[in-house]
Amino acid sequence: MTETTVQDRPTAACVALLIAAPASGQGKTTVTAALARLHARQGRRVQVFKCGPDFLDPQWLRLASGQPVHALDRWMNGEVDVRARLFQAAQSNDVLLIEGVMGLFDGANSAAELAKSLGISAVVVVDASAMAATFGAIAHGLQHYDPGLQLAGVLANRVATAHHGELLRSGLRDPALWLGAMHQVSLDAAKPRANLLPERHLGLVAAHELHDAAERLDAAADVLALTPLGQLSWQEWQQRWTVAFTAPAVAAPVPAWLAGRRIAVARDAAFSFIYTANLECLQAMGAELAFFSPIAGDRLPACDALWLPGGYPELHLPALKANAGLQLDLQAHLEQRKPVWAECGGMVALAEGLTDLDSRWHSLWGLLPAQAVMHQRLAGLGMQQLLTPWGMLRGHTFHYSKLQSEALEVARSSRPGQAAESGKGEAVYQQGSIHASYFHAWFPSCPQAVAALLGVDMPVVDPQAWHREALNA
Repeated sequence: MTETTVQDRPTAACVALLIAAPASGQGKTTVTAALARLHARQGRRVQVFKCGPDFLDPQWLRLASGQPVHALDRWMNGEVDVRARLFQAAQSNDVLLIEGVMGLFDGANSAAELAKSLGISAVVVVDASAMAATFGAIAHGLQHYDPGLQLAGVLANRVATAHHGELLRSGLRDPALWLGAMHQVSLDAAKPRANLLPERHLGLVAAHELHDAAERLDAAADVLALTPLGQLSWQEWQQRWTVAFTAPAVAAPVPAWLAGRRIAVARDAAFSFIYTANLECLQAMGAELAFFSPIAGDRLPACDALWLPGGYPELHLPALKANAGLQLDLQAHLEQRKPVWAECGGMVALAEGLTDLDSRWHSLWGLLPAQAVMHQRLAGLGMQQLLTPWGMLRGHTFHYSKLQSEALEVARSSRPGQAAESGKGEAVYQQGSIHASYFHAWFPSCPQAVAALLGVDMPVVDPQAWHREALNA
């Protein structure tokens, strides 16, 4: 990492790579985490970023790198925020790794577009478990589809044998693209095909749920270390993939709207869908954060407002129901008209109960007149924006349950560039001082709206102006 100045703005040079794939499920997270682990074991400071909204992959990437993982999305974050985070990281790290989202060219704000805008090369991970020479055709197409994208090379994943790897390599039109073969990694000799990073609904099993999570990452790093990519010298990494990140224009600091206020934040295996950037945003506004674990039996800390993030309450129903003391504390909190912002799983926990996939009913905290029902298929997925009286909050939705409620619907989110319409987007419910929705907010997109939802008397903006911005976004 080195710093210079270009056109009156400082720049920071750092090794940086995008880890992408032709589609979801190819092994991007495993390879990104293995790379982070490999460099960290060699004494380098690594920071990893994740394209698009995601709560689960970053937990593995954080364990691998030892540092917080931030989301990068040119729509949700905004271009300035993306560049600011990368510039800041480049000043204090040796390697920046960015895990892509979906396929390399998928979506309006694709991983490829992000890489092009920043001058970062892409390593493409391809699940080659059921192919041979066709691997070369995929690599050739990726190399030439967009001449503006710098392709660092292709890495074959889930390769069965050395002979299989040679078949894959020989199919390449451009031998220089070959970064090696990642052979199947497993900690269980009896299950050599089992996924190293197991999955459930919503995505990967969270790293903190597996006692051998670090061992799994080391196993992946050991396999990667045997590939040409893993055997490149540090000097070669620097020569090939050093990028100069320019500082964006200095933004005005966020006012201390939450100064003197204590915000309680549920944080445990049931409520783990928390962006580090959201916590930093609350602290930048002057809030004191008080974390507690509902499933560990914690009571509600003394606070002025409560944030119940999303997560997996459906996996911890007995523990949530058993915390009767917290249920009483929440009731008292609401009787004092103290604010609650409940997102997705946090909203479900406040409901009267949940019907699971086996049609069994489980009572919950009963503070929101609603019932949640789990479904086998996704009930909501995609980027969302929420028009509030205080500005436009950006974020996303991703859930398998549905909420049935007669509660007052005070707002509805919408897709980027679309107006909120009845029956579309995510409902935002209000019950007393509770605001609840399946909508996951990216707090830095509109801190004033977050401050208002947490109880600060904020000035209302021109709603028509924000409506026009939503349609143009």
